[in-house]
Amino acid sequence: MQLAFCLYKYFPFGGLQRDFLRIALACQARGHAIRVYTLEWKGDVPDGFECVVVPVRSFSNVRRYARFSDWVARDLIERPADRVIGFNKMPGLDVYFAADPCYEEKARALRNPLYRLSSRYRHFSAYERAVFAPEPESRTEILMISSVQQPLFEKYYGTPKQRFHLLPPGISTDRRAPANAAEIRADFRREFALNEEDLLLLQVGSGFKTKGLDRSLNALASLPDKLPESLRSRTRLIAIGQDDPSPFMRQARSLGINERVAILPGRGDIPRVLLGADLLIHPAYNENTGTVLLEALVAGLPVLATAVCGYAHYIEEADGGCVVAEPFAQETLNATLEKMLSDPAARSRWQANALRFAGTADIYSNAEAAADLILKERA
Repeated sequence: MQLAFCLYKYFPFGGLQRDFLRIALACQARGHAIRVYTLEWKGDVPDGFECVVVPVRSFSNVRRYARFSDWVARDLIERPADRVIGFNKMPGLDVYFAADPCYEEKARALRNPLYRLSSRYRHFSAYERAVFAPEPESRTEILMISSVQQPLFEKYYGTPKQRFHLLPPGISTDRRAPANAAEIRADFRREFALNEEDLLLLQVGSGFKTKGLDRSLNALASLPDKLPESLRSRTRLIAIGQDDPSPFMRQARSLGINERVAILPGRGDIPRVLLGADLLIHPAYNENTGTVLLEALVAGLPVLATAVCGYAHYIEEADGGCVVAEPFAQETLNATLEKMLSDPAARSRWQANALRFAGTADIYSNAEAAADLILKERA
């Protein structure tokens, strides 16, 4: 079959982008042709992919996305595809990979009612409805990566339950701790001038505001600073992701911890970084899944996350760290971080539990399960 994949932007370090690439490659491996429509592609294009960078421009993202959808629709009339698979919400999809939370819920629960008079709201609400509305308005099959959001889509759109398909997580096996993990850890810590007594907090994820980097900085600043060998002076934070670091470095300076903080752009050696750290912190404000939580667990890295993350339950199932309950309180995050960093025996136990979990849990087959559903014969 000819498959058409649609996503607004591709770059190598985004979670959504990695999911797209693994699924497209799984479909290609079964003998199907891959065409990708995108506004922007950064990085190498896999062999055999037809990558169409859609030539539309606009001063606003909303208008650009609308022009993108219109352009793709016209091109598909001239060059049809057997399946159209979207990784962003838009009209005309046969299959939608639901990485993003319910927009309508956010617009109503987190915004002033006047927001719903804006052109931005009208655009994103209409595009979400184009995916989730019941028949005959929409027949899109929906691939869910977390069950948390499904009740919200049903609430606002009356989407039939049979159109939802829950996928297992899709953790890449290269995130698992290899036999030489100790050697890799030592090499990484030498590169970053980390001594044995130093503690490395790691935060990974593009979109620092949504991921709660401000919360992480406040928690780091709250650590006790009693000399000698204060917990705060022994702890460093490295945040990695595609975003503007400047407001967070200003926050770090205002908190007096800027010398303990590094904010780095996305990079290709995350498995190595996971092995070099002592704790992953992920206090997200909202997070449909949180793939990095599972990537940390399978690397044997204890995790501290907020319960709002769709994959937070895996931390509890694995007994691989701590989850901060909702409603969120900064004081609870601060106290939990201090407790986790102060207890090396607990961190060793969480590490061992996480590695056992990595060997038994079904958390690797997302791409294959998604390919099965994309390629399934339609009634």
